[in-house]
Amino acid sequence: MRLHRLDLTAFGPFGGSQSVDFDELSAAGLFLLHGPTGAGKTSVLDAVCYALYGSVPGARQSAQGLTLRSDHAAPGVRTEVTLELTVAERRLEVTRQPPWERPKKRGRPGTTVEKAQSWLREYDAVAGVWRDLSRSHQEIGEEITQLLGMSREQFCQVVLLPQGDFARFLRADAEARGRLLGRLFDTQRFAEVEKRLAERRRSAEARVREGDTALLADAHRMQQAAGDAMELPELAPGEPGLAEAVLTAAAVARGTAREQLTIAECGRLAAESAQAAAERALADVRELGRLQRRFAEARERARLLEERAGAHRETQARMERARKAEAVAPALELREAADAEHRRTAAAEARARGLLPAEYADAGAAGLATAARRAAEELGGLESARRGERRLAGLLAERTDLDRQERADEDVLAETEGWLADWETARAALQERVESAQEAATRAEQLAGQREPARRRLTAARLRDQLDRDSDDAQRQALAAGERALAARDHWLDLKEQRLNGIAAELAATLRDGEPCAVCGGTDHPAPARKVAGHVDREAEERALAAYQRAEQDREEAERDLGRVRENLAAARAEAGAAPTDRLAAEAEEVESAYGLARREASALHPAREELRRAEQEHERRTTAQREAAVRAASRVGHRERLERERAALEEELAEARGSARSVSARAEQLERQAARLTDAAEAARAAEESASRLKAADGRLDEAAFRAGFDTPQAAADALLDEAAHRELQHRLDAWQSEEAAVRAVLAEPDTVAAAQRPAVDLAAAEQEAGRAAERLRRAASAQDEAARRCAELDRLSARAADAVRRLAPLREEYDRVARMAGLTAGTSADNERKMRLEAYVLAARLEQVAAAATVRLQRMSSGRYTLVHSDDRAGRGRSGLGLHVVDAWTGRERDTATLSGGETFFASLALALGLADVVTDEAGGVRLDTLFIDEGFGSLDDQTLDEVLDVLDSLRERDRSVGIVSHVADLRRRIHAQLEIVKGRSGSVVRQRGQ
Repeated sequence: MRLHRLDLTAFGPFGGSQSVDFDELSAAGLFLLHGPTGAGKTSVLDAVCYALYGSVPGARQSAQGLTLRSDHAAPGVRTEVTLELTVAERRLEVTRQPPWERPKKRGRPGTTVEKAQSWLREYDAVAGVWRDLSRSHQEIGEEITQLLGMSREQFCQVVLLPQGDFARFLRADAEARGRLLGRLFDTQRFAEVEKRLAERRRSAEARVREGDTALLADAHRMQQAAGDAMELPELAPGEPGLAEAVLTAAAVARGTAREQLTIAECGRLAAESAQAAAERALADVRELGRLQRRFAEARERARLLEERAGAHRETQARMERARKAEAVAPALELREAADAEHRRTAAAEARARGLLPAEYADAGAAGLATAARRAAEELGGLESARRGERRLAGLLAERTDLDRQERADEDVLAETEGWLADWETARAALQERVESAQEAATRAEQLAGQREPARRRLTAARLRDQLDRDSDDAQRQALAAGERALAARDHWLDLKEQRLNGIAAELAATLRDGEPCAVCGGTDHPAPARKVAGHVDREAEERALAAYQRAEQDREEAERDLGRVRENLAAARAEAGAAPTDRLAAEAEEVESAYGLARREASALHPAREELRRAEQEHERRTTAQREAAVRAASRVGHRERLERERAALEEELAEARGSARSVSARAEQLERQAARLTDAAEAARAAEESASRLKAADGRLDEAAFRAGFDTPQAAADALLDEAAHRELQHRLDAWQSEEAAVRAVLAEPDTVAAAQRPAVDLAAAEQEAGRAAERLRRAASAQDEAARRCAELDRLSARAADAVRRLAPLREEYDRVARMAGLTAGTSADNERKMRLEAYVLAARLEQVAAAATVRLQRMSSGRYTLVHSDDRAGRGRSGLGLHVVDAWTGRERDTATLSGGETFFASLALALGLADVVTDEAGGVRLDTLFIDEGFGSLDDQTLDEVLDVLDSLRERDRSVGIVSHVADLRRRIHAQLEIVKGRSGSVVRQRGQ
């Protein structure tokens, strides 16, 4: 890394713009940065750091960067730092502007804070121009850090060598050195390894303890299942041997449980045998008791049968009489049916005779039949009279119809004469209406021809007015579309130019190691171009081109729309002329009104013609009706005379036929009722006589049947009969007696029952108690066996689970032992780590050893070969070892602590250490060359000879093409070093004065 130029504006003590040309200062190899206290020497170094990393070293960096602004700067001048440098063979320019509080614009009171801004540019040597890479703070920071290979802290320690910090480093203890080296060499990953191993150890230990806790829980469950006969090991979770002790105790508990199960099985078998014997004895006692109760019950039933023997004999006699009476039952039923029929026919005869006149009260069946025949013959003689009566009614109806027709014809003649009297006047009025409507139709046809042209002119005029407005809108749209097309074209051309400017990065993205470049053909790509923020790729350019093409199409379409509107406007003006739209609308409305009136008047033509036609048809109809009414009146005179003659003859005939009745029909109805009643009475009389004969015959047969059955009278036989329910009841009682008698005899004849009755009474309660005690003993034995079996099964299950848990925990225990050993080793707490050195300290010790070796090369030159820096890994007191630093004095040959060096010796020792550290950090960062270094103060403590030797060492850095800037107040240095950068302070701020070789 080589610095070329630094530009400052309103930064730190510099109120205006200042510029530092590092190329001129670096030409001599050594240059001096001097000035009075507070002038701003350190601010120059702060500006370099701020340009690269966006922040300044140490406590001078505020949270928002507002303190970087110079208090001497004018209100409108913005703070800015620009640094031009070369790194990794790339020439870059970094510009940063911290946030600043500026006055509000447009004269408004107060201030506002603007955000920080950054720019990164790269010089294109081929094109000779600067190209923008990025404006993002994050991207610029990442790019600079990647190119330099150092963080801000490393840069401040390596490039801006703070001599005072390294003097403290020489005298610091191991912990302080560790913190500084850790920041420089980024050994946080080794600390993370220590942390991760410790976390894994704690996690594995927790899982082992959790597994042992679960194992102990299973052991407690086995102890409960074994009935506290199992002894648990007195070990805590995580202690060695816990798993083996639990498995051994579980095996002992399982053996004891199996012995108890065998004993319980033997006890259950003995209890089962005793319970079976007790059940058999109980069954024998119950059977003997049942037979004794059966014999006693049979004796009791026999006694009850003996007591009911008399009633049984009476029931048998009653059943015998009923069987005899069943032979008389048919005759009894026949006599009852005949008696019922006789009573019914006698009642019917009485009802029929009650409807007849008194003269037929004593007539027999034959007399009644003869009277019925005479009434029927007289009824037949009235049929001719009934037809004449119906004809007379028809004659009266015809005469009534003739009277109605005569009145209707008279009304027609009167109405027709009145209507025909006004016919000529009405006909003339209708003819006039037809002619008026005909004239209106002719006028409507003439107006229809004028109507369409007026409407077309009005439509064209309205279209003309609308197109006038549309033409203006279309013209504005065409202009706007043209402007959008021009803007889209400019945008596309800008993006195209930006893409061409950054095409190198786009081509570099396709480069592959070992493959030829598409531009130069080379297979080595040492520094391919990189895409910067806002890089325009092919897709963005094509999108912009497509947007431009769409805008161009919109412009062409807008121009075509404008042309169409103008063509339509010319056609509308040719059609409508120059007449105003209002006048054309009034003319069209006038034509429309006249046309509508003519149409409405002409629409009455057809109704008027139809009304005239209907009036003429009505005239014809009324004339015809008048003639027909006259003809009908003449014919009705002869018809009326014929009807009168026929009516007189029929009335005379009917008066003779109806007698005292009011009509022939009434006389016929009287004869019909009389004939029907006489016929019914004759039939009822014959039926009564026949039923009386059948009743007499049935009485004779009943007397004969009762005598043969052995009954004195028919009533005795009837009393002996039983209905079906009573018969079933008596038969059921007889059958039950026989069944009970047979059952009792059978029981009393059973040998087992008789033998049981002769034995003493049984004691069933004692037998049941003994059987219950045997069953209880069996239940207790079975429960004991079940409990022993459950205990064995539970112990087997828990033992198997414990064995599985032990097998699962075995890999975890191995992992825990391994991780714990590694964690203790890296943390320095293990017995294997003799020096108690942590992993991070071990890595830093290796780095410190490299730094001491690199620093010794320069320290020996500065001290004329007297001093050598060496690394020591000895423990200091009770602390940990690894980061000790000693100096070997060649004059005494002894090794001593660096804290024993004098002030001057401490300065050049710390300077040598800083230069050595810079070399090591540079190699650690990937070999990035640091061509510009700064050393801050400390030269005033050296004598002349030592100062010469130190300057010779610094001057030797030029051999590696380096330039070193010394920040010092020592006046002798201004004489020895010709290239100088002087900072002069004043009331308006500091300024920079530069002097070359």
